[in-house]
Amino acid sequence: MNKAKATALGIQHLLAMYAGAILVPLIIGNAIGFNSKQLTYLVAIDILMCGVATLLQVFSGRYIGIGLPVVLGCTFTAVTPIISIANNPEQGITAVYGAIIASGAIIIVIAGFFSRLVKFFPPVVTGSVVTIIGVSLLPVSMNNMAGGLGADDFASTQNLTLAFATLVIILLVYRFSTGFLRAIAILIGMVAGTLLAIMMNAVDFTPVTEADVVHIVQPFYFGIPTFDAAAILTMTLVAMVSLVESTGVYFALGSICDKNLSQKELARGYRSEGLASIIGGLFNAFPYTTFSQNVGLTKMSGVKDRKVIVITGVLLILLGFSPKLAAITTIIPTAVLGAAMLAMFGMVITQGITMLAPSIEKSAENAMIAAIAIGMGVGVSVVPELFANLPAGISILVSNGIVAGSVTAIVLNILFNMVGPKPKDDPMHS
Repeated sequence: MNKAKATALGIQHLLAMYAGAILVPLIIGNAIGFNSKQLTYLVAIDILMCGVATLLQVFSGRYIGIGLPVVLGCTFTAVTPIISIANNPEQGITAVYGAIIASGAIIIVIAGFFSRLVKFFPPVVTGSVVTIIGVSLLPVSMNNMAGGLGADDFASTQNLTLAFATLVIILLVYRFSTGFLRAIAILIGMVAGTLLAIMMNAVDFTPVTEADVVHIVQPFYFGIPTFDAAAILTMTLVAMVSLVESTGVYFALGSICDKNLSQKELARGYRSEGLASIIGGLFNAFPYTTFSQNVGLTKMSGVKDRKVIVITGVLLILLGFSPKLAAITTIIPTAVLGAAMLAMFGMVITQGITMLAPSIEKSAENAMIAAIAIGMGVGVSVVPELFANLPAGISILVSNGIVAGSVTAIVLNILFNMVGPKPKDDPMHS
C-alpha cells in the first residue's frame, strides 16, 4: 500500500472516532465547571492520549500490545463516575486522576489472569452496566439541548432550534447515506449545527483566538493525584467492564484479520489499556478502551494493514499538540453538543440492550438480574440521597449508580447462575 492511500485511510479512521473522542472531555469538562482554557487543555490532551493509547495497542511486544488494527479512545463508561467523583467535595478532580492511575496499575497486575475473571462479567452483567450508563447520561444531554443547566437562556427558542436542527441533520445523514459518511453522521451533525449557530451569531470565537498554536503537554496539569479508596474501586470496576467490552472487539478484529487470539495476546491487550490509563492519569487525561466504530470501518474497507492505524495514532498525537485546533471543538454550542450526546448516549443504551437481549431470552433468571441491576443503577443515579445516612466511606461508594448497578448485577449473577442448583421450571420461557 502506498503512503498516500495509507494516509487517506488513516484520516478516515480518525474522523470515524473523532466525535466520540472529543465528546468525552467536553461533557466532563462542562459538567465539572472547567473554564475555556482548562477545557481546551482537556480536549487536546485527550486527543493526544488517544494516539498514544492506539500506538501502544497496535504494536505487538513481549508484554504489551494486541497487535491488531485497533483504535482507542476514552470509554463512555467512565463519564458518569468521573463527573461524580470530581463533583464530590470529599474527593475532587485530583481523586479522579489518582483513581485512573491506580485502576490502570491494577489492570496491568491482573491482566494475566483476567480471562478467569471474565466469567463474572457475562453479557447479562456487562449489558446491564452499559444500559445503566446510557440511561444515567441522558439527563446531561437533555439539559445541554436546552442550553446547559443554569444557563440564562435555558430552553430558549434558539437553543431548541439548534438542538433539534442538529439532531435532524444527524438522522438524515444516517438515513440516506452508507459506509463512511454514515459512520461520521454525528460529526457531520455537530459541524452543521455549529455552522448554523455561527449564522445565528451564537458562537464565541474567543477561546480559539486566545489559544496557543502549539503547546507542550505537562503532567499533573490539574493538580497532584490523590488516592481515595472509593474512587479507586469505582474506576477499577469501570476498567473491568471496559476490558470485557474490549475483549469482544479484540475477537471481532481477530476474526476480520483471520487471527486466533491466545490468552497471552489478550493479556498483552489488557496491559496496554492499563498502561494507557496510567499515562492518561499522569497527564490528566482519561482511561482508554477500544472503539468499536473503527472495527466496522475496518470491515467495511477490507483494509487490515496496521500501518493505517499507526498513521491514525500519529495524526492524533500531532493534533493533541495544537491547543488552537482543540479550542475549535470548545466553541460548539451547548445545544448542538446536547443533540450529539442524545444520539451517542441513545446508541450506548441500544448497545446495552443488544448485549442483554440474548441473555434475557435465555432465562427468566437473567431477566430478573437485569431488571434489579438496571433498576438499582438508574434509581441510585436519580436519587443518590438514598444512602446519605450511611457512613461516609460507604455512602460515597454506593451513591454512585454505576457502582451500585454493577455490584448488584455481579452478585445476582453469582447467586442465580453460578452457585446452587438452577430451577427446573422456567415459567417465563417454557
